[in-house]
Amino acid sequence: MERRIIECVPNFSEGRDMGVIKQITDSVVAVEGVKLLGVDPGKDTNRTVVTFTGDPEQVIEAAFRAVKTASLLIDMSKHTGEHPRLGATDVCPLIPVSCITMEETVVYARRLAERIGNELQIPVYCYEHAAFEEKRRNLASIRAGEYEGLRKKLADHTWKPDFGPALFNERSGATVVGARDFLVAFNVNLNTTSVRRANAIAYDVREKGRPLREGNSLTGKIVTDKRGEPVMVPGSLKSVKAIGWYIEEYGFAQISMNLTDLAVTPVHIAFDEVCRKADARGVRVTGSELVGLIPLKAILDAGRYFLSKQQRSAGVSDDELIKTAVRSMGLDELSPFIPEERIIEYVMEEKPGKNKLTAMSLKGFMNEVASESTAPGGGSVSSYIGAMGIALGTMVANLSSHKRGWDDRWKEFSDWAEQGKEIQNSLLNLVDEDTSAFKRIIEAMNLPKKSDEEKAARNVAVEEATKYATIIPFRVMETAVKGFRLIREMVENGNPGSVTDAAVGALAVRSCIRGAFLNVKINASGLKDKEFARDIIQKGCEIETVAHLEEEAVMRLIDKKTDSVR
Repeated sequence: MERRIIECVPNFSEGRDMGVIKQITDSVVAVEGVKLLGVDPGKDTNRTVVTFTGDPEQVIEAAFRAVKTASLLIDMSKHTGEHPRLGATDVCPLIPVSCITMEETVVYARRLAERIGNELQIPVYCYEHAAFEEKRRNLASIRAGEYEGLRKKLADHTWKPDFGPALFNERSGATVVGARDFLVAFNVNLNTTSVRRANAIAYDVREKGRPLREGNSLTGKIVTDKRGEPVMVPGSLKSVKAIGWYIEEYGFAQISMNLTDLAVTPVHIAFDEVCRKADARGVRVTGSELVGLIPLKAILDAGRYFLSKQQRSAGVSDDELIKTAVRSMGLDELSPFIPEERIIEYVMEEKPGKNKLTAMSLKGFMNEVASESTAPGGGSVSSYIGAMGIALGTMVANLSSHKRGWDDRWKEFSDWAEQGKEIQNSLLNLVDEDTSAFKRIIEAMNLPKKSDEEKAARNVAVEEATKYATIIPFRVMETAVKGFRLIREMVENGNPGSVTDAAVGALAVRSCIRGAFLNVKINASGLKDKEFARDIIQKGCEIETVAHLEEEAVMRLIDKKTDSVR
């Protein structure tokens, strides 16, 4: 069963004293099972963003301890900084990551908020999905007036805290706890020191926009509605919050953005739009920076976007897509962009590549196969052969996408290359999965069998493990056979100088499917569930027949194309 995982990203009003920051993060890692993913202090903002993940119970315990530590070490009456803030722990959002719904995350957020209010006597407001009323959903509304206006806010009965006393806590201020979707904090660097110009660009792009003024001028009277509220002119980007500020540490101004829904406004669209709006105001974008972490998909999508703008194939490795995104947005202008420290999926891996066959060198994998161990064996090798075969088809698609004279066909071949990359990556994952499946059988067979109950439990475990070990090579077959469309297309219509490479891919995929089917049959033969065994073998026969016909079709095409050299 997969773990339930939530992420917590508390923002603490201390970005200069590393001793204080360390005591806060130490209180987080002291909770067993919690993984600290990132610590981002800012001197000018005097604020630190901490990111950690784990089981929901563990995370809210770690969050409480961090808030408590901050309340003891940070004195808000002496705090200054560029970023809006309300308290020592300014905001503490929980984000569902894996196997948990937003509704469940809300329950945990409110439990945390209640505990902070009751045990630490800190006023707590709940925001976003955890809000109890609509006007408190927006963090900016709760934070309005900041720490300096908090005493007055608490005296207003309409702003009574959701938890904790409605009394001004001079030392700790107030804390905002919530449950929200994944948010990317993204700053764009400008070649100006002007906060006014930076803010103008921020107002151009942020969803909220700017107040409408009479005469459509910068200095005209603000137009208000019947309730006396300013009439707003929306900005160009949905689900984006933005302000402009000057960072003395860097010596230039930035547009600081929160991208609250990457499905609506991805990071690359936000970057390009700021570039356009800045250019219109005579300002140049020089680079950008991430605060905290970003999902892998967001970076890969950015890489594809910028390659597409160049009319280049996006069917390249993840590493190349990441490099393209980093170069295109200048994410390494202020400090090196290290994927293992910035991309959430990479950071969450305990030890990337540990014990993975796919992390080995080609020579290392060969030597591992040749060793005395029974795994990896034919199943893993078959899957690897298939991945290499599809990779040849992907290579031809990439070469074809930028062949001289074929400029108008780049998108056609880029699409094929992306399909190939998806298939080859799936097969690569199955290399390790096949070996894991075999190990499950060994573990099941080694279970105790002294009593009748133990024997029965062992037999069930062996049957389930053997089924799984039958399903994995069948998935290899199902995955690999999809690649013949790519290979045949490349042989028929790809770069003429590389069609034989695609044909070699067809031979490899055929071998992959035949080899995987041998594993299906040998594992299925040991199953007690004969109906399952017959069904999977029948389906395997159908796939093998298709693979045989596809390989023959590709070879006939190659024969026609190479007739001239006979």
